[in-house]
Amino acid sequence: MKRRTIAGIAIIAAWSGGVGVLVQHEYFRPRLERLAEAATRVAPATMYYAAMHGGRQVGFASSTIDTANTSVSENDYFVVELPSGLTMRRATSRTNVTLSRALRLSRFELSLETDSARTDMTGRVDGDSVLFVHSTTSPTSDTTRIAITEPLLLPTLVPLVVGLAEKPSIGKRYVLPVFDPAARASRSVGYSIRAESLFILTDSAVLDTTVTPAIWRGAHPDTVRAWQVIPDSGVDIGFSGWIDEQGRIVATSQLGIELRRQPYELAFRNWQNDPLAHASDASHVIGTTVIAAGKTPKGDRRIDSLVVRLDNVDPKLRLRLTGAGQRASHDTIFASTADENVLSVATTLGPPSKIGLAPLAATITRGSIEPEVVTKRLIAWVRDSIRPHVSFEMSTPQHVLLTRAGDCNELTQLFVALARARGLTARPVTGLLYVDGKFYYHAWAEVLLKDWVPVDPMLGQAPADAAHIRLMQGLALRTDLIRRWAGLDVNVVSVKETPRKSETTHR
Repeated sequence: MKRRTIAGIAIIAAWSGGVGVLVQHEYFRPRLERLAEAATRVAPATMYYAAMHGGRQVGFASSTIDTANTSVSENDYFVVELPSGLTMRRATSRTNVTLSRALRLSRFELSLETDSARTDMTGRVDGDSVLFVHSTTSPTSDTTRIAITEPLLLPTLVPLVVGLAEKPSIGKRYVLPVFDPAARASRSVGYSIRAESLFILTDSAVLDTTVTPAIWRGAHPDTVRAWQVIPDSGVDIGFSGWIDEQGRIVATSQLGIELRRQPYELAFRNWQNDPLAHASDASHVIGTTVIAAGKTPKGDRRIDSLVVRLDNVDPKLRLRLTGAGQRASHDTIFASTADENVLSVATTLGPPSKIGLAPLAATITRGSIEPEVVTKRLIAWVRDSIRPHVSFEMSTPQHVLLTRAGDCNELTQLFVALARARGLTARPVTGLLYVDGKFYYHAWAEVLLKDWVPVDPMLGQAPADAAHIRLMQGLALRTDLIRRWAGLDVNVVSVKETPRKSETTHR
């Protein structure tokens, strides 16, 4: 799913009724007086919702209504995390609306934030117009004054009006003047009540400690009567879903995201504690590669030593923590960068291959049979000749050579194939790369000189620095590894950096 799709889901869900209580009040032109009466029935409340997609919880929403002597306010929060390839993309929407005690719009604030951008929208009613301000992360803002001729509703305010203006019943139709911030204009939108049904909702939760990890389970089920509100055909703003007699959302669905009203513990705590739901901020592990995340290790700094502690390790993972450049003691890994001269104390190469990639490998190394020279020239060539590119399948070295692009898996495969073609013993490994305080999936290689030495063809490092934490030998699809490593916590104990010397090339 593309990042813009997730952003669209978030903003549509937020403005279309996907966030919280979505209180659209029934601004019938001939019945505006009913709004003032309905306002007296608005009670403070907070509702929580689990955001579901494909049978899994992918987010959380909340909506809070508060009352004061002169105003009614609604604060909605919506966050969703969905996979985009191997990456968990997060989109967050916040909506704050202030109404008069007669339920007339006074001001609003909207923010939408994705992994790459943030957009803010604010507005306030000023006499016979709305002063609307739109800004992004750029230094400039766009301010517009929009004339209005009647009280307005935001799209996040339909259910409360429908529920409170008069008792809902099947067949009733409402025409409401809705202000669309995206279009910066108001329009009359028709809504109808199509059906009535009973929902079984839980109003509290209890912690079940008989399972590991402990989870919250629903308690005290309650029967709630709800009405289905449907917009006219072709309407792309407003609300579509089920509301109770208080105008509070019971359930709604937009673009495959379904919101279900639940107690806070079920709606948020279980999702927060689910290791498969999203990347854990506490563990500093990101479920993607540095290429996909757009991260680049600092070229002028080198990680000389890195000590990390692994927690929550599943014994079924069969991790291979001791290897080139690192050792493990119980749950602690000690990684260190080898001296540059480690490549020069190698034994002689084995017999070069005469098939496959042998001619290319011989050309790249210019016929050298010195292990240090062969290693450095192959590393430099792969780094300089193959463009790092996000890939979701493992291609052959021949395909990588044809396209001149690949991810860390594919660059590693190509290097290993070239190295073996020159008689150098090499193997691929996978693990985590430490960049800017986070750990990302990564693949690199180890070559057997006097001992095994880590090298990184994607980063052009020979030897590779201590930012590489080896977890297993060999390569596998990243989707499989991320799933298997999802519950792993990696916490930094200590890290030491020094200025990096010259690039690892060998002419």
